[in-house]
Amino acid sequence: MTDADEAPSRIVPSADGTPIAVFTAGDGPPLVLVHGATADHTTWRTSGPLLAARRTTHAVDRRGRGASGDAPDYAIEREFEDLVAVVETLAAESGGPVDVVGHSYGGRIGLGAALLTRNLRRLVVYEGAPPPESGRGYQDDGLLTRIEALVAAGDRYEALATFMGDIVGMPDAELAAFGTDPIWPRRAAAVDTTIRELRAEVGPAASLEALGQALQPVLQILGGESSVVFGEATMALDARLRNGRIVTIEGARHAAHHTHAAAFVAAIEAFLAEPDMAD
Repeated sequence: MTDADEAPSRIVPSADGTPIAVFTAGDGPPLVLVHGATADHTTWRTSGPLLAARRTTHAVDRRGRGASGDAPDYAIEREFEDLVAVVETLAAESGGPVDVVGHSYGGRIGLGAALLTRNLRRLVVYEGAPPPESGRGYQDDGLLTRIEALVAAGDRYEALATFMGDIVGMPDAELAAFGTDPIWPRRAAAVDTTIRELRAEVGPAASLEALGQALQPVLQILGGESSVVFGEATMALDARLRNGRIVTIEGARHAAHHTHAAAFVAAIEAFLAEPDMAD
């Protein structure tokens, strides 16, 4: 899961025919990894190998990213269906439900998929709860318009920097370092998909009211140094879930899967190892 140019292990067709690329590693029970906004499957390059030590990880490229296809009309419901297609395929092969880990927007997709399939056993969501204020995204008024204008002007790097700094809350020093990372150009190239996701996150299908109806056990992981709004959203979602719990990783922000990988993986492993309770 470290080579951005590697060929996918398989292609799974979604309900609308969009091909979804899956990258598999490790050995053990199946675990699907779903990346967040601006990313692709390579976001798991730090924590993925740690998870793959005990599990067979299946990292997806979400539609419009990496080796996956896309469709003209975007809706977050299509991404729910994409993940369901992957989960159902793996469940059929393994003979039972599979687990899912989603970072940020990928966690939101995991919650949506959990409403559509019984073959998703347990779900881990890292700061992926819907915005706590209904009908409003994480961005301030006018910020999304500014990002769109930067993309239209061809300044994708500044558009990505604006997203990472003003919405994700990445400190200036970390943002400067990220800008020199070889992965940065891939993130900048995908910034169009980030815009459509920011618009979709305020719709009814992605709301707290809708996604809070997930019945499966859900672990939310929160960075102790993350923006306050992520904590508010996490608490609001937990209050609605039938079977939820929260783990906070002290000192972490929105990217603990990189910066605090050992703690991130330990929380996931402990949660997935818990015995299932009968309904």
